[in-house]
Amino acid sequence: MNYLFPAFWFRFVFMQTINSNNNSVRFDRKSFETGKDFSCIGEGSYGGKASGLISIKKALLEKINSDQFPQVEINLPKMVVIRTDVFDSFMKRNNLYELAFSDESDIRKANGFLKADLPVEILGDLHSLIQTIKTPLAIRSSSMLEDAKYEPFAGIYATKMIPNNQPSVDTRFLKLIEAIKFVYASTYFKVSKDYFAASTHTIEEEKMAVIIQEVVGENNNFRFYPHFSGVARSFNFYPNGRSKPEHGVVNLALGLGKTIVDGGIVWSYSPVYPKAPAPFGDPQDIIDSTQNTFWAVNMNPIINFDPTKETEYMSLHNIQEADYDNTIKYLASTFDTKSNKIVIGVGTDGPRILNFAPLLHMNEFGFNDLIKKLLEICEESLGSSVEIEFAVTIHKNKNKLKFGFLQVRPMVVSDRIVELGDSEMFGEDVLVASDRAMGNGLIDNLCDIVYVNPDKFDKKNTKQIAKEIDSINRKLVNEKTNYVLIGFGRWGS
Repeated sequence: MNYLFPAFWFRFVFMQTINSNNNSVRFDRKSFETGKDFSCIGEGSYGGKASGLISIKKALLEKINSDQFPQVEINLPKMVVIRTDVFDSFMKRNNLYELAFSDESDIRKANGFLKADLPVEILGDLHSLIQTIKTPLAIRSSSMLEDAKYEPFAGIYATKMIPNNQPSVDTRFLKLIEAIKFVYASTYFKVSKDYFAASTHTIEEEKMAVIIQEVVGENNNFRFYPHFSGVARSFNFYPNGRSKPEHGVVNLALGLGKTIVDGGIVWSYSPVYPKAPAPFGDPQDIIDSTQNTFWAVNMNPIINFDPTKETEYMSLHNIQEADYDNTIKYLASTFDTKSNKIVIGVGTDGPRILNFAPLLHMNEFGFNDLIKKLLEICEESLGSSVEIEFAVTIHKNKNKLKFGFLQVRPMVVSDRIVELGDSEMFGEDVLVASDRAMGNGLIDNLCDIVYVNPDKFDKKNTKQIAKEIDSINRKLVNEKTNYVLIGFGRWGS
């Protein structure tokens, strides 16, 4: 059997100075009003997310033919980037490093950062921004080490959504600076410190840039969200059915992309085989195994304020509420209980199933063709396999897709081949073997295996077992020991 060696993710770090010649400008209060989709505040690095978007913008403009996709409007949501020198000033002027590097809890760190003052020289720019724009905003991390070549920090830091709909400009301004400081604080939360401990980097190296970006979506009954979000990869490490690794994979979810980032239930498909059936035979299994909740920005003026929570202004809803909002017309099918069949669309009564069949089987708006084209363009531009993130709304009257291109990052895919003979699948030295495996590769520096024995596992002792595993994990991480942890559930995620 021939296997590809496991791949590693990375993002490029673009360190060059970006100027007005390639569409980057200093922020001014008219940046959003004049249609400029990118501007910056401060000096230093833009971080990975911002740099990736800047690098791909020109290619998208040049190589996407509007005549080829007449029902699609592609745009990069407007953004302002607060560069890393502002982070440095914030940390130094408020003497925050002692708190940041301490073992204090996340909530204590968040409170400490929230009490600190942003550099006064950027406050005027931020106040001008919040006066100009009144749509929901995403405050996103764009750190230096998120771009590490073999140890990416993607998904480690916070993204905070704010509704930006309060009548008072000063209130909206306050919520913006709270969100920025929360993202700064997330640099030093436990999850990131643990990740640093297991990597070759040190937390002292890190610098944080912040992206302030319009949220793609629409307001439906105090719920602001895109019809769907997605992540597309041009290389699939875990293909199934007729799919091959080079065919890629797309994950789609109703609402904000938090469902995908958090490892929630999503619809996955190969862009080469968009009509492939679900890997479940029974309709009830499909209902139980597809997305039934979604995230939105909470636009309700009555809310419990807690600036130390990433989800302060986010709310979780069930699919019935999206059905009421009339936002799943092109995303769902319906289980017809009389015929015991799944019918594409929402024209009949019955349980809704988010299998994106109208979009994929009917190829509405040419969506799947667009995904394949975008992956092709990004691969050609970056010279490697890629991962892209996007969010999509569907115009109710224009019958068009508004496609928000949110992020692109390269993937490193090794072409090293690992050859296993049939004889190597058996024998006294083989601990475990399977001819059906998700992922593959060669790791020759493992020292220990930590294993939860199912014969002795008791659900009532889960919390105690978790504490014991945490203690063992901490000891082995501190000792820089490579090990495998085997337990129940989704430990790897």
